[in-house]
Amino acid sequence: MMLFNELRKHGKLAAKRHPMYDKNRFGKYLMIAMSIFWAGYLVFFGMTFAFALDTESMEPYHLLNSGLIFVLAIDFIMRFPFQKTPTQEVKPYLLLPVKRNKIIDFLLIRSGLDTFNLFWLFLFVPFAIITLPKYFGIMGVVSYSIGIWLLMVFNNYWFLLCRTLISERIWWIILPVVVYGGIAAAIFIPKESLLGDFFVNLGEGYIEGNLLFFGGTLLAILVMWVINRKIMSALAYSELNKTEDTKVKHLSEYKFLDKYGEVGEYMRLELKLLLRNKACKHGLRMVLLVTVGFSLVLSFSDIYDGVFMTNFIAIYNFAIFGLLFLSTVMSYEGNYIDGLMSRKESILSLLRAKYYLYSIGILIPLVLMIPAIVMGKIAILMAVSWAIFSIGFIYFALFQLVVYNTKTVSLNAKIGVRQNSGTGLQNLVSFATLGLPILLYFVLKSIFNETVSLYILLVIGIGFIATSRIWITNVYNRFMKRRYKNMEGFRDSRE
Repeated sequence: MMLFNELRKHGKLAAKRHPMYDKNRFGKYLMIAMSIFWAGYLVFFGMTFAFALDTESMEPYHLLNSGLIFVLAIDFIMRFPFQKTPTQEVKPYLLLPVKRNKIIDFLLIRSGLDTFNLFWLFLFVPFAIITLPKYFGIMGVVSYSIGIWLLMVFNNYWFLLCRTLISERIWWIILPVVVYGGIAAAIFIPKESLLGDFFVNLGEGYIEGNLLFFGGTLLAILVMWVINRKIMSALAYSELNKTEDTKVKHLSEYKFLDKYGEVGEYMRLELKLLLRNKACKHGLRMVLLVTVGFSLVLSFSDIYDGVFMTNFIAIYNFAIFGLLFLSTVMSYEGNYIDGLMSRKESILSLLRAKYYLYSIGILIPLVLMIPAIVMGKIAILMAVSWAIFSIGFIYFALFQLVVYNTKTVSLNAKIGVRQNSGTGLQNLVSFATLGLPILLYFVLKSIFNETVSLYILLVIGIGFIATSRIWITNVYNRFMKRRYKNMEGFRDSRE
């Protein structure tokens, strides 16, 4: 216990002493505000379900418990953008007489006790307070809440297992796909779902305080704990010893870029950055996976046929590549910023190369949207307008972060490096680049018709593309005025 308390204190001190601590405060307060907002929504839904599910055939808690698997699936998906794998700076502790497994145990305990696992109680506790006391008293509410919390802890470790494996090999995405595909088949194919009956009985067991159901849940958590412990320990050891650093499977010099001079040279550097480093390759795979998934759902499903969701998916598909890599623009280069600064105007050429390369990359989601266009889900004008608007306005907004990003992002480390959220400015710009275009579109649509609105977005995008050399040069000049401050931040935040 003393060791765990000491590690917890070290984690807090490391966060406070990090050079990005003050800049992360805005993002922290923004996330707190959003959490309060969604907590209020869940309380509202919990109270609504308590009255809406009150039928003569079944009790409300039976109906809600039959859908617990859907809540767990939604919780699993929600964790991807909001919850990182628990990490700690393991390397310094390996020089001390401390067992690696004890550090891993601390990480797992911290993950299990994370407040994120309590979030769904804002839905279930109000529901339980309204529906359970008349049959089971206040103890039924308490035991039911504890059971739901244990389910979320189990889901936390299940998510952690999948996220860790997917971070190492993208093909592990097959694991959750097979599991949830099997669950969907078990629910929708048979006339009577045994899985739904199982969760009805599980929820009722929690309400009644049945030790068998609580013991089974604790056993499942323990199994997930052991599996995560072994995998995290093995991956931490592999990463700290850099066992994969020398394995280059393919070597390409991208000779076709030679004719573009210095800008072509930096385009080559950017391609090597994206395709040869573990963290960047993982990001590319996740972007491709999300883009393909959303494009398929938009093309062959009716889920997102509404005007808002169709436009949101379109803009998200085109913007996600830039959001992932341009929101941290220059942060990867922070690992070798001193070499870049040794040549006159090399940063200007690098910025132009980034803009050209990521602009060409917009062709990938555009091609993936072709099935949706063929199926009549979106018009060609909509796809082209959002693509051009993304290259123009959204990339313009993201490139402003060149001036203000001062945190180095590791190119390869995943397990042995502390993961930090983006700065407040990064979070604000990221939210704005998704929210403002949709808001602008609906404002224009309220004034004009849809066709005119899309043409206006197209013209705005073309205007920013046509003036890209001007505003990129402006970004470069502003960066150079504060280059020493930025370089100091990059050096201080290197692992």
